[in-house]
Amino acid sequence: MVETVVKFLNSLLWDQLLIYALVGVGVYFTVSLLFIQVTHLKHSAKVMLTSRQADEAGLSSFQVFCTSMAARVGAGNMAGVAVAIGAGGPGAIFWMWLIAMVGMATAMVESTLAQVYKVKDSTGQYRGGPAYYMEKGLGQRWMGVLFSVFLIISFGLVFNAVQANTIAGAVNQVFDVSPTVIGIGLVLVSAVVITGGMRKVARVSEFVVPVMALFYIAMALIVVAMNFDKLPAVFSLVINNAFGWHEAAAGGVGYTVSQAMQSGVARGLFSNEAGMGSAANVAACAAPTPPHPASQGFVQMVGVFIDTLVICTATAAIILLSHDWQASDDGIAMTITALQFHVGVWGGWFVAGAILLFCFTSIIANYSYAESNVIFLIGNRRSVILGFRLGVLAMVMFGALAKISLVWDLANLSMGLMALVNILALVLLSGVAFRVITDYRDQLAAGKEPEFDKTQFPDIAQQMDDQVWNVTTEESRPVPER
Repeated sequence: MVETVVKFLNSLLWDQLLIYALVGVGVYFTVSLLFIQVTHLKHSAKVMLTSRQADEAGLSSFQVFCTSMAARVGAGNMAGVAVAIGAGGPGAIFWMWLIAMVGMATAMVESTLAQVYKVKDSTGQYRGGPAYYMEKGLGQRWMGVLFSVFLIISFGLVFNAVQANTIAGAVNQVFDVSPTVIGIGLVLVSAVVITGGMRKVARVSEFVVPVMALFYIAMALIVVAMNFDKLPAVFSLVINNAFGWHEAAAGGVGYTVSQAMQSGVARGLFSNEAGMGSAANVAACAAPTPPHPASQGFVQMVGVFIDTLVICTATAAIILLSHDWQASDDGIAMTITALQFHVGVWGGWFVAGAILLFCFTSIIANYSYAESNVIFLIGNRRSVILGFRLGVLAMVMFGALAKISLVWDLANLSMGLMALVNILALVLLSGVAFRVITDYRDQLAAGKEPEFDKTQFPDIAQQMDDQVWNVTTEESRPVPER
């Protein structure tokens, strides 16, 4: 009964609402910002790579990037890509690329707004995200409460169950370790990290994420090099399946395109999180360099690009080059089988290790997102935070033992509800974001290092936290050569 209701609600959300809403706002932001994800991609990478400074109240932009990547790069990049291909065919990958490209502009907007409306909590740490910009920017606390509840359910609870489920499936398949043992191990290691709060999560992410991403991309490049002559055929397969050109003669275009689009958009959003409002929670924690709200938006654009257009594409290449993408509807099993096809039995060991790292870092980063929203709802009370941490760990254990289809369906539902609330807020606050981003770009074009002066925005200055954004008095400095 529960599965039937969840599947019905998911169908309503993804078939009728979110596909069009996400693509629509992504296109709107892309056009309004003059294709900023293309024109400023190089600058985005430069900001991300050179922003290593933090202050006592916040994290460095690079730490924030790694933490958001820790959440993004997980089950969606490996099991999720395989699930998308199994459900929608190879064409789903094209729609994942598309949602990532337009999603980069959406990530720019939501992360910029998170910086504009961030606050200092009772311990002097930066906090922010959609719930905060809904309350401060729109004056609608009820909307922020609704978003927080959905995020806590999805990221704090359901998504962590998904990550644990994927780890348990991979390790059990490759090493035949009991899911119960795996769950207990995950709970213990996760507890060590999350009890240290946001800063410990960021430190672990800053160390692990770059290493694990580089190793996984290197493996995909090896597979591509081994099958270089097959690349044109695989690319043709993706494009033809995305638009139903192979099925046109059989009259199956509508169904095939619909399935490919639905699967690609759903799994693409789950993976890169653009428009969902999740990464904006950690984006608000940065002490941005340059000291301007829009700089963190540029950093988050890079995250979406690497997540989907690099890492998800790497997984897709491994699977499609194996010519066995219809072999299983179990995402992680499909990925393991595909890599074993290319490099032998040790490919399964590699995938299991990658899944363990990718999904573990997602668990700890997801917790940090949820923690900020718990604090938004009830303040920084130790007893409540402790109780929440125990709830998160319980869901990790549940996920290691749960039925995978129900876990994925619950993840889709909670993610969809969260995204709907955030999309509405982004549209309503888009004018603020556009002005702040334009201010940054104008200073950059004038040869200055962008700095934010809130006196230039008197209509929103009163909604901003004076502890965070004081009037800039230092003269703008020349930008190093770009």
